[in-house]
Amino acid sequence: MAAQTEESDTAREQTKAEQDVDQVRQRAARDQQRLDSGAVTSPKDLENLQKEIVSLAKRQGDLEDVVLEVMERREAAQERVAELTERVGSVQAKIDDANSRRDAACQEIDGEAATVTKDREVVAGSVPADLLKLYDKLRAQQGGIGAAKLYQRTCQGCRQELSITDVNEIRKAAPDTVVRCENCGRILVRTSESGL
Repeated sequence: MAAQTEESDTAREQTKAEQDVDQVRQRAARDQQRLDSGAVTSPKDLENLQKEIVSLAKRQGDLEDVVLEVMERREAAQERVAELTERVGSVQAKIDDANSRRDAACQEIDGEAATVTKDREVVAGSVPADLLKLYDKLRAQQGGIGAAKLYQRTCQGCRQELSITDVNEIRKAAPDTVVRCENCGRILVRTSESGL
């Protein structure tokens, strides 16, 4: 935006400078025409007219230098606008690509979530109602994780190693007994890697 503003400002400045040059040219042309027509006969008026034409020629040269300087600045501003526009286009292409990949990933995640939800409903149907109720309650309390794997005497939910007393109690419990972590309260899932 700043580069575009600079470019439009220099365009206006160039237009004004060119108009100033045109006005000086027109006035010089009128004076030269008066001089050439012979309408001015007074020597003093002729001398003043000639001085004015010389003065206007100098003024025109100065204004043309201003126009050239403004044109150079405008050209630099146009190059900057073109460069930045190209960079914006490149960044926008990257944004579009990232958005496209994000949307594709979201669709994939949504598909997986739907599949997992269906699978969960099937499994939840085979779990006793009181155990499912406990699991859902713990899941709500524990940030979405109601059960955790017991791995080498460590609860994978809270990452705390269980005390020897707790490990011995779990070891003595029947395989279908629901055991919970004494630290976080999550249901512990026992496997061959539990270290029991």
